Formats: sequence, C-alpha cells, structure tokens
Amino acid sequence: MCDLVARTGRLQQRYEDGSRLVAGCIPFRYINSEGNGKSDSGKIVQVLMISSSSGPGLLFPKGGWENDETVREAAVREAVEEAGVRGVLMDFLGDYEFKSKTHQDEFSPEGLCKAAMYALYVKEELKTWPEQETRTRTWLTIEEAVESCRHAWMKDALVEGFCKWHKEKMAKGEETTNED
Repeated sequence: MCDLVARTGRLQQRYEDGSRLVAGCIPFRYINSEGNGKSDSGKIVQVLMISSSSGPGLLFPKGGWENDETVREAAVREAVEEAGVRGVLMDFLGDYEFKSKTHQDEFSPEGLCKAAMYALYVKEELKTWPEQETRTRTWLTIEEAVESCRHAWMKDALVEGFCKWHKEKMAKGEETTNED
C-alpha cells in the first residue's frame, strides 16, 4: 500500500483569464546504448510516459496547480502522484494551451487549460505511488514517445520544448543531470 495520497478536488485550483492552470513535467533518464555503432557518448535519452485514466494513448504527468504551492512544487507533486518518480526538476520548457473535455467547471466553462511544463531528471522510481492502480508507466525513446503521445500539445512540449532544450544543453556541454 502506498503511504502517499494524491490530491483530489477543485477547491484549491488556480485559474487565470478563464483557464485552469496546470503543471507537469517530462521525466527523462539516460541509458547506455548497446552496440549502436555511433561515435556519440553512447547514451540514449528515454522519457517516461504514463497511461491515461480516461482512454488510449500515453501522457506525461500533469495536473492542477493549487494555490498553496509553487508551479515547480505542483510539477514535482504530479510526477510522484501519477508516475511514481522523483528527481531533479530542471528547466521550464514552456507554457502549452489546450482544451480539456473532462475538466470543464464554473471557472473554466470552456475547459481551457494552460500547462507549465518542465524537464525532470529521474533519480528514483518508487515501488508504490498514489495512482499506481490506475496508471502504468513506460520508458520510451523520443521517437517512440512522439508516436505514442495522446495529445498534440504534449507532442509539442516534447519536440518543441524538451528536445530543443536538451539539444541546447548538450551543445553547450552542460550537465543535464545535476541540480542548477
């Protein structure tokens, strides 16, 4: 049984200009490539995706940003609750707007959402986590993740946000696995 409990309900949710504010992350790690013949560092980037609780396709952990936490704290909380991972929350990847069919309420009748997405270098996979009964987690290469992504805005966050960020970090020779 998991000692952690996922937050539920809408009482603490943040809204701005008719949009529900959401925080999330793209969890990533490096694995050693096995005999790929490339002359690079021999490391392959994998991202962690989770199953949706409301249909097919894979997602990145994300959820409502609540008024008693910072956006960074919300992104870290969602990674633990939905994906059961902890690590180093790194750089902001961008804001992504989308329309939620399942989360329309009095403050966002159109279901508009604005997600602040971050890169999260995974250091620990928890054996138990709050949403383990309703979600599975899967490590994928970037190419596999692009193909498996349920939502277009998450694909944009992966390709236009994470991949560009990661490429810039690597080009500068910056370490992407340590805290700032």
